[in-house]
Parts: sequence; structure tokens; C-alpha cells
Amino acid sequence: MMKREMDIMMKEAIETLVETIKNDYREWTYRCAMSRGDGELTETSKRMMEDFEDRVRYEEGRKYIKVFQGNSVWGFIVNVENDNKFRKGDILMAAGYNAPARNKPRGNILDGGYNIRWTGPNYLI
Repeated sequence: MMKREMDIMMKEAIETLVETIKNDYREWTYRCAMSRGDGELTETSKRMMEDFEDRVRYEEGRKYIKVFQGNSVWGFIVNVENDNKFRKGDILMAAGYNAPARNKPRGNILDGGYNIRWTGPNYLI
């Protein structure tokens, strides 16, 4: 596969990940509204949902793509072919603001089928 094709696939896969994060937050917000009994979103809930969605973003670094929610790091995505432990597209949990947890991937954005939450990649079981 040519580099340009891989770059396009990565961009599309990242956009899908971002949408998955937003969808999980929406579903969580609606579940909270249902648990209150009325099933209606309050104006505050609607504003919070819009704010959350506006603040999910990513920045491409030399080795990783850092995914943010607001000022917090949601997780990292491996962005190189030559990592000695991970494949390109692997989703890694954040160990801190500038570094991923390099114990095990939580899925791969290019393969799909990953299990994440709006709060971050799922913990290992």
C-alpha cells in the first residue's frame, strides 16, 4: 500500500474514532436522562453535549496521534510503521499528558471493532 493511501485510511479511521467517542457520550447522556425518569434532555445536558463534541480533537505528532477531549488527553494512536511493539493504528491509553501506556493496545483504528468509551480507551481485563 502506498503512503498516500495509508494516510487517507488513517485520517478516515481517526475521524471514525472521533465520531465513536462523540456517539458514546451522546448515548451516555441519554441514558442519564432516562434514569431520571423523564427521558428528556435538560438545556444544561444539551449544552454539555455540544461542548463535549466541540472539544474532541486530535493532533498528529512524530510517533503518535494524540486524541484530546478538552484539555485532557483521551488516548494515543500509533502513527508509525516501525514501532518495535505496536502496529500503526493501535489505540493506546494515556499514561500521562505526553506519553501513552505501552503495555498493550486497546484496539486498532484500521482494523475496527475496538471497544472504547467517551472517557478513554477501555482498561485491560
